[in-house]
Amino acid sequence: MLRGLSAALALGLALCGCSGSDPSGLPNLSAAGAATSADAASAGSAFPDAPGEASAGGTAFNPFDAMPDSSRGGRQVIADPTVADVMETGSLSEMTLGSPLAPVTIVQYASLTCPHCRVFHRETFPEFKRAYIDTGKVRFIMREFPIGKQSGNATIALRCAPPDKYFELYGKFMEQQAAWVSQEVRLDPIYAVAKQVGMTRPQFDSCLKNQAMIDGLKWVKDRGRTLGIIGTPNFFVQGKLVKKTLAMSDIREMVDPLLSSPRAASVAP
Repeated sequence: MLRGLSAALALGLALCGCSGSDPSGLPNLSAAGAATSADAASAGSAFPDAPGEASAGGTAFNPFDAMPDSSRGGRQVIADPTVADVMETGSLSEMTLGSPLAPVTIVQYASLTCPHCRVFHRETFPEFKRAYIDTGKVRFIMREFPIGKQSGNATIALRCAPPDKYFELYGKFMEQQAAWVSQEVRLDPIYAVAKQVGMTRPQFDSCLKNQAMIDGLKWVKDRGRTLGIIGTPNFFVQGKLVKKTLAMSDIREMVDPLLSSPRAASVAP
């Protein structure tokens, strides 16, 4: 009986970590400082529904489903975003790997609490990086799409890491999800991961009160919603939205034809 309850709870946390059903995932800390578990309890679920994103007719939310219908009162969505639309940036710098001259660009939207993102990170990303990013074929951009308050706080900490430690810390959050992911806000387990790249507790606490950082991350997520992102991981491959966890076979199928085009050959480093 207890084993069944534990499995159900784990499944619930997994689904919450990948659906785009909370308003922002980022706490507003301008007045009260870092969020606490008491704050989370008083606010109800750590993963509340946002207008236009709740499950309809009892159907389970699918983060890889079709474009949401903005006419139902949800956010406005660009039906066919251009590459320029996708590449628009806010106040925060893009977190990238690979050559800026690479002929193909892949953008990933990720939540640190998402188990599907962990699967991509563990099973696909190492080979993808070796075969396409490190060889100058693909420029990879990571964009934050935090889902839930615990993910939001971890995302702020991730952005406060030195830029050269960003992807290292992202990997640690992915690998150690079981140690820090929870429905209630728990800052100590998040810090336990962040300190592994040299972050001190004063730096961590100050980071969580950085309203400019929080506002910048909210812009990244809100812009993602406008582009049609509803869950994680979602990807843009050379401007085309792909709503599924990519395997290497998917990447080869989509990227290799782009690399063989005349335009790709002309800009390849």
